[in-house]
Amino acid sequence: MKLHAKLPKDDAGATFMRFDGVLGQRYTEIFIIGGNPFHVVAGVYNTLGLNDPDQTGDTCPQVLLDAVDVDALTQEYRAMGAFKNGPRLWCLDWIEATVGTEREFNGLKARWVTWLEVPKEMRKHQSVAYKQIHVKRDTKFGINAGSPAFLLDDPAGNSWCMKSASLIVDPNQTFESLKDLGSRLNPPPGWKFRAVALEQDLVLTPDEGAAQITQDELGNTYDRVGGAFSNYGP
Repeated sequence: MKLHAKLPKDDAGATFMRFDGVLGQRYTEIFIIGGNPFHVVAGVYNTLGLNDPDQTGDTCPQVLLDAVDVDALTQEYRAMGAFKNGPRLWCLDWIEATVGTEREFNGLKARWVTWLEVPKEMRKHQSVAYKQIHVKRDTKFGINAGSPAFLLDDPAGNSWCMKSASLIVDPNQTFESLKDLGSRLNPPPGWKFRAVALEQDLVLTPDEGAAQITQDELGNTYDRVGGAFSNYGP
């Protein structure tokens, strides 16, 4: 593995985009990893709004995703590594994001959406389940009133809202099955899962350009809500 790698400046000229009606849609992120041993960073590229000419709701068709060779991408970009973070299902109704360069990874189109400081657990291929991760982000996420929200409550009284369901650990997981996820999880003491139908719109916002996220043992990803991280705490 390379110890130093410069990543393409694909945030240059990034523009604002809004995506509506994404609830339950399938997507993938491609991570191109660079930096140095003391600061490992990934350029994150999302398939949102791409690869779906027939509007099926699948922006990462499996045949295209299977063709993505992370070893070949590592060599092509002279990177420290590459990673497929997907497929996943959006648990959001809409997304507002700053979007940069569009690239094609072995036929799969994806756009730059953020830089991620890669946690040491991810570098060592360790689980980040129920651990708090800080990420730099200016993205806004929304779940509309009446839509389901899937929540984790932690021992400190903080709540975390699922933004995406993972199909990496369990490819058979469906959006419809998430309401019963509590029976499948085995969180540490003090953590609890609940599913609610929102009575008002929920808007997830970063706090001064940073968000906090966590995952469960199935790789489902949650953003912290309440306080500075959303318009209210469900």
